[in-house]
Amino acid sequence: MDRTLYLSTIALLFFSIVSVYSLSVFTTIHFDASPYTFVKKQLVAVIISIIVMTILSKLDINKFNAIGFSLFILSFIAIIVMMLLPEAYAKTTLGARRWIKFAHISIAPTEFFKYGFVFFVSWSLARKSKDFKYVNTLGSEIKQAMPYFMLLIVSVAFIAIGQKDLGQVVVLSAVLMGLFFISNRSKKFFSAIFLLFIFLVVLLIKYAPHRIDRFKGWWVYIQNSIPFLPDSFKVSDRTIPLNVINSTGAIENGGILGRGLGAGQYKLGFLSEVHTDFVLAGISEEIGFIGLALVVGLFTFIIYRIFKIAASLDNLAHKYFAYGVGMTLFLSFIINAFGISGLIPIKGIAVPLLSYGGSQILATSIAIGMVLMLSKGVKK
Repeated sequence: MDRTLYLSTIALLFFSIVSVYSLSVFTTIHFDASPYTFVKKQLVAVIISIIVMTILSKLDINKFNAIGFSLFILSFIAIIVMMLLPEAYAKTTLGARRWIKFAHISIAPTEFFKYGFVFFVSWSLARKSKDFKYVNTLGSEIKQAMPYFMLLIVSVAFIAIGQKDLGQVVVLSAVLMGLFFISNRSKKFFSAIFLLFIFLVVLLIKYAPHRIDRFKGWWVYIQNSIPFLPDSFKVSDRTIPLNVINSTGAIENGGILGRGLGAGQYKLGFLSEVHTDFVLAGISEEIGFIGLALVVGLFTFIIYRIFKIAASLDNLAHKYFAYGVGMTLFLSFIINAFGISGLIPIKGIAVPLLSYGGSQILATSIAIGMVLMLSKGVKK
């Protein structure tokens, strides 16, 4: 297998333990919990994830489809079941259900489903690769792609509407477009789908008050930075979200070298969920621009290795899946990084392998483990 990808992933996972321990200090005090509460859970999740990733990497490639279908079907069933479970097992927060809870364990099925979605689309596109020949009519291309759009619409119904998680839908939609791109769709097709995608996003925002408030707050933050913006486009009835202000403040306060590991100030109640959604801002303050650049460099290197493996695979289903995993990691990171820096509205997407959360760490490790399994088929 690709040992470079394997060791790089483990290195980032262990750094997540350090960052969670440092950044969760205020949360543990606020909830009167042990200072080791979150780091112990993160440590357990990392150990389990490394074990699972290692086992998957050593399995025969012939078992790839069985694992992929299991991931897709079981995670989709879990999302449906989560909507039907009583409040004790699937607590509703702000009208959304995202976690299944048993005792002290919480599972977010969507984290697993997005990689199952990537597998299923990759497998199907590979099977229909002969049918997906270039055609001159836009209608024929859309007709060929319609089953995938129906799958995406069903996913939107459960994730964006049922769980109020627009960020994950954006990732799934973008990855689907990426897979269409590498399967040689025409420019007309992408233009039409892009316009449809924008329309659906606007529709989902329009009929969700919390998304409208979030968008207006973000617009207030950036509107004065846009030159020659007419006053009619400016919003004055919303304040800038404090999390965005404090996030950019933490990044600025870190400077080049940082304040020192454990010495961050913005994590002390100024940034909510600093060890999850705002982990990049928290570590920026403590290890500075240089430290953050090293972390981002390691994350980028992991994506590069995944893309390199994908480019070297002959089997189309395997190639599409590896590309899909790389795109999912890249988009999740970009959406989070742009959100905490105020470039786009915050979507609530964690940084894969780095943020606190057992589900996203295990799901990502499973996906990378499957890529490692495929890497054994790459000719040296």
